[in-house]
Amino acid sequence: MSKSRKTFNEINITPLTDIFLVLLIIMMVIAPLLDQQGLNLSVPNNVEVQDVKQENKLISVTVSNDDKYYIDNQEITDSQLEDAIKQRSKEFPEGVLILAQPDASHGAVVKLMDKARNAGVTNISVAES
Repeated sequence: MSKSRKTFNEINITPLTDIFLVLLIIMMVIAPLLDQQGLNLSVPNNVEVQDVKQENKLISVTVSNDDKYYIDNQEITDSQLEDAIKQRSKEFPEGVLILAQPDASHGAVVKLMDKARNAGVTNISVAES
């Protein structure tokens, strides 16, 4: 009496293929979401703010603790900010110096950076006032 057994010669890779296809679809959906733009920043050495003001022709914009913007000690609203920077960039072509007070919010500083970039300013410096 000989027992006849079927030998198992092949590996079923169908479940493995299904898993790989699901992972491929997930990666194809997630990949476009990972492409986010950031800011290219160059970190300068410690520089005295007063020296920067005297040597360069920069537009100085102060962000107060209550997130208000001041150019030459005059308060500028959010809607007027981009136009004011455009007008002053003709006189001060070297860029914008953002003087942020210690309790100014990050959002207010980033909004100012965006407005300056939209106004055509390419050099933006940030300092604590």
